[in-house]
Amino acid sequence: MPDASENLVPLAHDAQSRCFGCGPANPSGLHLSFFLAPDGTVVSLPVIPDTFEGPAGYVHGGIIATLLDEIMSKAVRALGLRSMTRHMEVDYLRPVPTVKPIRLQGRLIRSEGRKHWIEAAILDAEANTLARSKGLFVEVKNHK
Repeated sequence: MPDASENLVPLAHDAQSRCFGCGPANPSGLHLSFFLAPDGTVVSLPVIPDTFEGPAGYVHGGIIATLLDEIMSKAVRALGLRSMTRHMEVDYLRPVPTVKPIRLQGRLIRSEGRKHWIEAAILDAEANTLARSKGLFVEVKNHK
């Protein structure tokens, strides 16, 4: 649960979403929840279970990339837009622990038409940056 002093507002999810990162209808997913900070930063405060570990006690590198991808996509979603990853860079700085609280945060850097550049980070409870990323996301239309 977020700290009340941050004034974080929950971002809504589609209850039927099967998205691996955030979909409540995906029994194997991460079930991430997202919040919007007053400055426009999107935040998630998960505890990643050890079922997603690589080395014992630490999150698998592919899951770390997924966490960063999810928070960056929600930074675009917070603008009311749907987007998909076009390009993403990940810097793995320190191991990300399983079964301990972490903080994901992502924010829009700039937009040009349908293109949106985002930065994101994973922090531990002491605010050390464990991983960070930059990405280019492109708006997509609903195809239903």
